[in-house]
Amino acid sequence: MTHTEYQPGRAWLMTILLALFMLINFIDKVGVGMVAVPMMTELNLTPTEFGLIAGSFFWFFAISGVLGGFVANRFSAKWILLILVVLWSIAQLPIILSSSVAMIMVSRVVLGIGEGPASPIAFHACYKWFPDAKRNLPISVINQASALGLLIAGIGVPLVTARWGWRANFAIMTGIGLVWGLVWLIFGAEGNIQTARPAKTNRPADPQTIQQRLPYGLLLRDPTVWGVIVMHFMAFWGLALTLTWLPAYLQKGLGFDGASAGKLFALVVVIGAPVNLLLSWWSQRMLGRGESSRKSRALMCSAALTLSGALFISLLFLPLSNMQKVFLLAVASGLTPIMYSLGAAMMSSVSPDGQRGAMLAIENSIASLAGVLAPVVMGRLIENSTASLSAGYEQGFALSGGLLIFGGLVGFLFVNPEKSMQRLLHR
Repeated sequence: MTHTEYQPGRAWLMTILLALFMLINFIDKVGVGMVAVPMMTELNLTPTEFGLIAGSFFWFFAISGVLGGFVANRFSAKWILLILVVLWSIAQLPIILSSSVAMIMVSRVVLGIGEGPASPIAFHACYKWFPDAKRNLPISVINQASALGLLIAGIGVPLVTARWGWRANFAIMTGIGLVWGLVWLIFGAEGNIQTARPAKTNRPADPQTIQQRLPYGLLLRDPTVWGVIVMHFMAFWGLALTLTWLPAYLQKGLGFDGASAGKLFALVVVIGAPVNLLLSWWSQRMLGRGESSRKSRALMCSAALTLSGALFISLLFLPLSNMQKVFLLAVASGLTPIMYSLGAAMMSSVSPDGQRGAMLAIENSIASLAGVLAPVVMGRLIENSTASLSAGYEQGFALSGGLLIFGGLVGFLFVNPEKSMQRLLHR
């Protein structure tokens, strides 16, 4: 059954279910990173080898994301999400049952295939329940559920590892995923909010106007589209480092034990999460007061990426205590997730309704290629560091900072949703 009118209660119920979907998604994503130290010790892995295992998650992530987006244009998001959660839940089993590095990599690859389309299709499903002017907050809630997943993993995974061993975490992840699938099967529903197609005029385009299908080449050449992709790529690089290497940095780089490192990882999430919520609320408030998407979304994301990049770089040069470094990383990491909320909203606003799922998937999939590169590059920097072990990690974070500043500059110069909509309407 589909619903064509905005129904706040029903829309927010779907948002909560989709938020839980992404919470589980991120617990699964960060699972390997949270057990990096015991896994590397048991399997005798070098940092580069572990980086390769972590990066294998993203090998086919982009391809599956693009394919999933095109499928989402034609089929119900409800059933696609159900299939995805079952696939990635079952994909955890080889890690539980095998000590083979090859089998662990296969598990991560299949997990990446299942999770590749998850975020864009979850956003696409949410957008079907909300008009454009009301989309920032629900998408931010979904993204904050991702952060909550990291928080739960930071506290829970070390406790599970200490009691039952690191592999037990993946058995728990499998069970949680399958339970969500059952709940979604019972309560999940499909929205179908559409916007009226306007006549072409010389007036500035409204953010809800593009209805006719457009060539994908035309869309991908648009400065807002490729600018958002570049910004998301840089933000994703930082996310990949956080998921893969931050727990190990807290243990091996800063000298905390496993349980303390898990709690500090959770603290990073706790400090950063309100930053994203505040920026999302501020952006939606600006939109509600009539500010342009350029000001309320593009420039806000650009400023957040630039400030985050500067903070990451400062980690390498400032004489900070260990706890000060943790706090700085928390603030820097808390600034970048706004790109996942507002970037998706900007991409959605310049995409025709019938192509929105594919465009969100293409954008997310290209950005996710950073996840293939970032863990391996960080591993190399750690291995080749001639200074202290922590310096190798901090060089990796500083490199991420430089990329974030570049992404912020791209946003300042090129991303303008209103101008792009006007251009696409009068192509």
